[in-house]
Amino acid sequence: MSNRCLIEIGTEELPPRALQSLSRDFAELVKKGLTAAELGPQEVEVFATPRRLAMLLHDVPLQQADRQIEKRGPALTAAFDADGNPSKAASGFARSCGVDIEQLERRETDKGAWLYFRKTEPGRNLRELLPEIIASALAALPIPKRMRWGDRNEDFVRPVKWLLLMLDREVVDAEIFGLRSGNCSYGHRFHAPGKLEIEEAGDYEHQLLAQGMVITSFEKRRDNIRKLVQQSAMRLGGEVRIDEALLDEVTALVEYPAVVCGGFDSSFLNLPVEVLVTTMQDNQRYFALFDHDGGLLPHFISIANIDSRKPEVVARGNERVIRPRFADAEFFFSQDCKQGLGKMRERLDAVVFQKKLGSLGDKTRRIEALARNIAGLIGADAELTSRAADLCKADLMSDMVGEFPRLQGIMGRYYAELQQEKAPVCEAIEQHYWPRFAGDFVPGTALSQAVALADRLDSLVGIFAIGEKPGGDKDPFALRRAALAVLRIIVENELALDVVDLCQAAAAGYPETLRADAAIADVIEYIFDRQRAYYQELGIRFDVVDAVAHDHPGLLHDCDLRIRAVQEFQSHEAATALAVANKRIGNILRKQSAAAAGVDPELLCEDAEKELYQQLKALDAGVAELFAQADYLPGLERLAQLRPAVDRFFDEVMVMVDDSAVKNNRLALLDELLQNFRLVADLSRIQS
Repeated sequence: MSNRCLIEIGTEELPPRALQSLSRDFAELVKKGLTAAELGPQEVEVFATPRRLAMLLHDVPLQQADRQIEKRGPALTAAFDADGNPSKAASGFARSCGVDIEQLERRETDKGAWLYFRKTEPGRNLRELLPEIIASALAALPIPKRMRWGDRNEDFVRPVKWLLLMLDREVVDAEIFGLRSGNCSYGHRFHAPGKLEIEEAGDYEHQLLAQGMVITSFEKRRDNIRKLVQQSAMRLGGEVRIDEALLDEVTALVEYPAVVCGGFDSSFLNLPVEVLVTTMQDNQRYFALFDHDGGLLPHFISIANIDSRKPEVVARGNERVIRPRFADAEFFFSQDCKQGLGKMRERLDAVVFQKKLGSLGDKTRRIEALARNIAGLIGADAELTSRAADLCKADLMSDMVGEFPRLQGIMGRYYAELQQEKAPVCEAIEQHYWPRFAGDFVPGTALSQAVALADRLDSLVGIFAIGEKPGGDKDPFALRRAALAVLRIIVENELALDVVDLCQAAAAGYPETLRADAAIADVIEYIFDRQRAYYQELGIRFDVVDAVAHDHPGLLHDCDLRIRAVQEFQSHEAATALAVANKRIGNILRKQSAAAAGVDPELLCEDAEKELYQQLKALDAGVAELFAQADYLPGLERLAQLRPAVDRFFDEVMVMVDDSAVKNNRLALLDELLQNFRLVADLSRIQS
């Protein structure tokens, strides 16, 4: 089979940050629709440029297989009267099948004789099904804001200009968005704006590049831009740190990239590096250039959608645009430095954090009290922690952060350094926002960790207390990120902190009338929900996490050690059998109201139970010592030595005997065995 089907939706310029997801979702929905229709392609190539969503489907079946349709009607005894005349039931069944009664089959089965209708329904062809599958896929695309154009009722993310739909060399007839399908595409808006007649579906990518100056593959265009930027950096004697999000956005803005280099006045290098880089990236989509020691160079690299014959003119235009932006940043920085963090801090009282939870000033005071508490638990300097917490939100009142919100914390560090705050304080002002996103660094010092935890815990407890728990896609206070940050800071810094105690301390910072303490259980549950996702990203199975964390142990670092030990223990040959045994023991004990307080060796009758008891006692002290030192894997491996004795016990010993003393003694033995394992995890929750 070599059938190739080409689909292209031509549009006005699509939103760059949504282009990749739009193209992937569109292709996935079309593939899903074809698969459901039993016409699934062997391979799908996805194309995306600012003006088109396209895909090439390889080896698509042209026709559905014929289907055998069979319906059972009434029993023969109810289908005809004594004279052989059809009953109403038989006549109605025939009409529903669209045939005469004579065309129905009579069939004997093990349940009697019945009327049957059977026919072969020919499969529909690809040409017939494809237009409706494409239309359904376009309608199902998750587009937050759709728009209409002209006088039509259809809507889409941007106005649709053309529709290309081909099967190998032939056009597949369709009408979507009021446009009739054809075999014509359009090249680059400026370099090749005319129609391009696609001769064969498989030639699409090559033809658009050769005749239309369009690189249709998003990935190839991105790789091309990366190479152009790196080559230009080398020519300028510098290095470029490519921000992947910026690279994706630039790729989504051009169809045929051309590199343009420019420069700016070196006097601007007196500004913080992050300010200049953020200005270039966020406002202009420029790539910044660094020297080999990491210092910023007065150059930038931009990507244009036009291969100009006079690139120096384009470069001068880019330079003219960036100069006033840098001048504005210079002014903001100067004004901020004049007022200092102290005055910025005073202004926090006038800004609402949340109307039921007070101002940013109120939040800062709560952070300070809680951070000081945490500092005492992890060995951070209390006075410096207090100072860092007091200033940590001050830069939110700066002109610079007002212009560039993602510089919060970073600008606070600069302003703190300029007013000669102690180095750990400056560091904590920036790092208390860490981790800012998945994969970001966690705060590296105890002081920074104390402030970072206090900030997140105050938000979690406060917002939950007023009933504003995140739901669905709504999370205005970024509590999902806050909960994950609490987990990561504690686990990855190996902090011996109890998250329940921390939440109680955070609740104590709110007035009693808020009843913040009532929200603690929900906050803990929420943090453990994030824990499951955290370990899933690390490749640790859900049931392993659940075996350790099902009862929400407060010591997250200890919980982490146990999770990793159980994960590794799963490769042990005894692991599955012990999990099954734990489940069996748990089921037995759960059905009993009481067992003996301890095992009485005198009541052990059978050799198998004596052997299990003796081996358990022989291991007890060593296992307890290992667990006390958090050496969980060696402890589990020692307990795994009990497997033969456990297997023998269940093979040879009846637990539920008539003698209640013996029965309860055996239950106590099983309970003691179970409790040893549960010092690490509830292995019964492990899926075999």
